[in-house]
Formats: sequence, structure tokens, C-alpha cells
Amino acid sequence: MAKNSRITAVSNPIPNNKPFEKGQSGNPNGRPRKYVSTLIDQGYKRSEINDTIQNMMAMTLEEVKAVWDNPTATVLEKTIASAIRKSIEKGTLYSMETLLSRVYGQPKQEVAATISPQPIWQGVKLQVDTNHNGNQD
Repeated sequence: MAKNSRITAVSNPIPNNKPFEKGQSGNPNGRPRKYVSTLIDQGYKRSEINDTIQNMMAMTLEEVKAVWDNPTATVLEKTIASAIRKSIEKGTLYSMETLLSRVYGQPKQEVAATISPQPIWQGVKLQVDTNHNGNQD
């Protein structure tokens, strides 16, 4: 194992692998924007986005491809078709999950809980003054 980081950086087989300079970010463009945020910035309403997602998620692969190939398709349709296409090509459900959760919400999650049969106020003594007439002295 290397004793210092300089030896590690030199012996690393990845080309152009060097530490960042002071004040330089490793991700200068930041996190990529989500599909819906991008579409809202372009003037689409949330209801339009949700309706289009819902309709396109019900399409066959051939229909999604036809939307993608259609030169007159809207930006909204192209963006959603692209997300569906990426999910299928990469074999990941991330983009599909994002679209589905946008329209239908997150699935309900079950949480296991144990309820104690003991009363909350166990050990607390309450004292009631029955001789007081409500007058404050």
C-alpha cells in the first residue's frame, strides 16, 4: 500500500487522474435537472405533463419510438419518450420510476411498530384541589 497520496496518484492507471486544484469543483455543471423541472421551465403546466406521462406510459414500444422519430412531436412528448427509451436501453427503471412517481405518487410503505400496553402517565401522580373555588389570590 502506498505511504502517501502522491505515489498513489502517479501509480494510478487512469489517465489524467490528478487531484482537484484548490477552489475547483469535481462537478462544475452540478446535478442534472429533473425532467419535470426542465419542462415546467419551458412553459408546460403540471397537469399537461402528468397527462402526457400517463398516456405515454400506456404506449407500446413501437408507439414510443414513433413519437421519438416524429419531427412534429412536442418537446414534452420527446422528453418523456427519451426518458422511457433511456430506461429500456440501460435496463434500469430509474427514469420510469421517476415518471410513475410523478403521476401516481410514491408507493405506500409499511412500517412495523410495537405498542406498549403501559399507560403513558404511569407513575405520575395528579393532585386535584377540590376546596378551591376558582378564586385566585
